[in-house]
Parts: sequence; C-alpha cells; structure tokens
Amino acid sequence: MSSLRLANVTRRFGGLVAVDNVSLEIPAQGISAIIGPNGAGKTTLFNVIAGSSAPSAGRIVFAEEDITGLSPDRIAKRGLIRTFQLVQLFDNLTVLENVKVGRHLHTSGGLFTALMPYRAARSEAAVDAAARALLAQTGLAAQADTLAGALPYGQKRLLEITRALAAEPKLLLLDEPAAGLNREETSRLATLLRKIAASGTAVLLIEHDMSLVMNVADRITVLDFGRVIAQGTPGEVRQNRDVITAYLGTAEASHV
Repeated sequence: MSSLRLANVTRRFGGLVAVDNVSLEIPAQGISAIIGPNGAGKTTLFNVIAGSSAPSAGRIVFAEEDITGLSPDRIAKRGLIRTFQLVQLFDNLTVLENVKVGRHLHTSGGLFTALMPYRAARSEAAVDAAARALLAQTGLAAQADTLAGALPYGQKRLLEITRALAAEPKLLLLDEPAAGLNREETSRLATLLRKIAASGTAVLLIEHDMSLVMNVADRITVLDFGRVIAQGTPGEVRQNRDVITAYLGTAEASHV
C-alpha cells in the first residue's frame, strides 16, 4: 500500500519547468529517497508535496486522500511532516520547548481548555512527557534545557528531526538531513532513520550523500531536469546507465 502517490505532477515558474510530469508512489513503510544533481527539481518537488508550492498540473494523494492544493498546515495535520535544507529552529527556546512546539500539533486548546485549568495542566504534562521521551530516543535528552541556538550544527539537525517526529508523522519528508554532518554524525543519522522506519513511520528523503542513501534507502527515485529517469532499489539504480550518465558519473558508479 502506498502512503503517497503523485500522478503527472508538474510545477512551472513562467517558462521554466522545475518539476516535469512526475509520477511516483512512496510506500507506507520503509525509507525512500529522491536523488539527482543540483537543479534537478528535488526541493521544488518537496515543496509541492508539502503544500508550500501549488502544482501547475497533476494530482497528489496522501493516505488515500487527495491533498492537491491544500495548505501546508492542513497537510501537516494529516500526518505529512517535513524538514528543510536550512535548519529552522526557535533559537531562543530550549531544546525541549522546540520539541513541544511540534507536539502541540496534536493537542487541542481554545476557550473550553482555558476554562478548565486542571485539564490544561494535564494536557501540558502529557506533551512534556512525550517530548522528553522523544529526546531520549534521539539522543538529545541531556540537552533538554539548552537553548537551541547554542547547539552545535549536527545536534541542530537532529533536533529538527526530533521536533518533526513530535508531530507523529505518517510520512516524514527530510530535505538533505545529512548536509553539513561529519562521518560520525552521518552514521548516527543512518541509525536513527532505520529506527524511525522500524517504528512504522515512512521516510522520504532528499540527499546528496550517496553513501547514506545507498546504505539506508529501500527504494530510490532519480530526477534529472525535473523528470524521473529511474526508480528502483539501490542496486538497480546503481547500475542504471541513465543515472550513471546524468548523475553518478562512470568513474563514481562502482563506489556507490
């Protein structure tokens, strides 16, 4: 069963076609990846899926519901959560507070809650407990009271993923999660991605680190000039001549 299905999705900017008639299916389980050279349309495709950029044509179905053209907040509430190329945290909030922001997507408020302080306090305690449990799972428990802006870069990346997990995604979209990470941090990221997928959350990532992609992805889609040129397992993509020519390069293919 697919978690996400795109049918003939296109995104134009004037005369430029950034995403060109893309059709693909992302399974409801496991780790999928989208790769391609710079300018291939990967982030634009993520923007279209997550609602921050409307498709010029085509249809997007998530969890059997047509989400084409919905706003990002309405899409997020349906369980499709994304991160960004550039880390976007609340630097003046603590690590714990940042995660609780994500968790509040699943809480209710308003006048009724405000008139029942005991209920509000109980709800906040549950949010706090869930956030701390997530920090323990992702290795950030010791930094719970640290301001997010004071974290080293690798931990900021990890915090953004933790905050996204707090929203209880059905599908987690990660835009270049390994960007700027060293080898040890990338290895820990690979372990975390496997844990996320094993917990039942589907993962779709854009990534330039080919070693990471080939190591963790169950299925890979390759874009070039906005079009899908290959789809398959890491082994199938590694041997695809169109991919070798357009992206990997002949000399690099044997090392991927």
